[in-house]
Amino acid sequence: MSKILKRIFTSLSISILIYLGIATGLAYFGGPDAAEEASAMNEAGSIEQGDIVNQGIDFSEMKLDYSDMPALLSYTARDGTQLDYRYYPSDSNKVLILLHGSGWHSQQFFPLAKYISEQGLAQVVTPDLRGHGMSPKRRGDIDYLGQFEDDLADLIGQLKQGSQLTSIIMGGHSSGGGLAIRFAGGEYADLADAYLLLAPFIFYNAPTTRPNAGGWAKPYTARIIGLSMLNSIGIHRFDYLTSIEFNMPESVRNGTETLAYSYRLNASFAPRDYTKDISAITQPLLLLAGSADETMFADKYQGLISSTLPDNDKAEVKVLPGISHMGIVVNPDVRPTIKQWLEGL
Repeated sequence: MSKILKRIFTSLSISILIYLGIATGLAYFGGPDAAEEASAMNEAGSIEQGDIVNQGIDFSEMKLDYSDMPALLSYTARDGTQLDYRYYPSDSNKVLILLHGSGWHSQQFFPLAKYISEQGLAQVVTPDLRGHGMSPKRRGDIDYLGQFEDDLADLIGQLKQGSQLTSIIMGGHSSGGGLAIRFAGGEYADLADAYLLLAPFIFYNAPTTRPNAGGWAKPYTARIIGLSMLNSIGIHRFDYLTSIEFNMPESVRNGTETLAYSYRLNASFAPRDYTKDISAITQPLLLLAGSADETMFADKYQGLISSTLPDNDKAEVKVLPGISHMGIVVNPDVRPTIKQWLEGL
C-alpha cells in the first residue's frame, strides 16, 4: 500500500511541477501575439481578416477643445491613495458616474458630461481610474484584481456623504462599460440604481466583440493563459506583467494616455463571467452602440442582452445609425437618446 501511495504522490508531484512550469513559462516569456501585432492598425491602415475589414478606431472625433474642462478633484480610497475625478454640477439629485475606456481618462467624457450637467439631467462624475490619468502612481497597473470596484465603492461613499442623492447611475464606455457590468455582478451591485453602457467591451470572446477589437488591442495571449493558470491556484506573483497593449495613433497622444496594462488591471476591467454579471442587473439599463462601430458588432448587442436579461423589461438596447466607437461618446446625435432615458428614470 505504501508503494502505491508513494507512486501516486510522485505522479501528482510531477504533474504539479509540469503545470507550474508551463504556466510560469507562458506567463514570464509570453509576448504580444505575432499575428495580432502584425495586424494592428494605425489610424489610416486597414487589413482583411477573413470577411472582416479592420480599419482601426477613428480618433478624429476626439480632437476637441478641452480648455473649459472642470479641474481635477480627488477622493481618498481605502488604501489612502488620492484618486482623481472631474465633477459636473447640476440641480438634479441623480449622479451619473462615467467610466472611461482603455487607454483614456476622464477627459474623454467632457462634451457629454457638460451637456448632461447643463441640461439638468444629472450631476456627472468622471473618475480617472487607478493606473490612468495625469500622474498615476503606477501607470497601467493596480495593486490587485478587483481594486477598481473597491475604488468605485469608496467614490460613491464620498459622493453620498451629506448629500440628498436619490440615485447613482453607473455608466461606462468600451472597457469602462465592461467594468460597469463587472460592478453589477459584484459585491457592490446594490450601490447602483441604473446602468448606462456605451458600446461596452463585454469580453474578448463575447459575440459583440470584433477580432482583435478591430485592430485596437494587442493581447499577450500566451502570457494571459499562463497567468490565468497561476491565478486559478492562487498564485498572483506575476500579475504585474504586461498582458495587453493599445494601438493609439501618435496624433492623439499627449503623454496622459495609458498604452499598456498589467494582467491584474486588464482583468479588473472585464466581467468575471459576463453572462452571470449581466444577468445580475435588475435595475434600468440603457445600452447604446453605433452602427459604424469599428471594434464591436453593434447589431449583436440586442440578442446578448435579450438572452441574459429575459425578465428585465427595463433593459433597452439601441443602435444609432452612422455612429462610430468614439462617436457614441462625443457625437451630439447621441445626446437626445440619453436625455430621454435619464428624464424617464
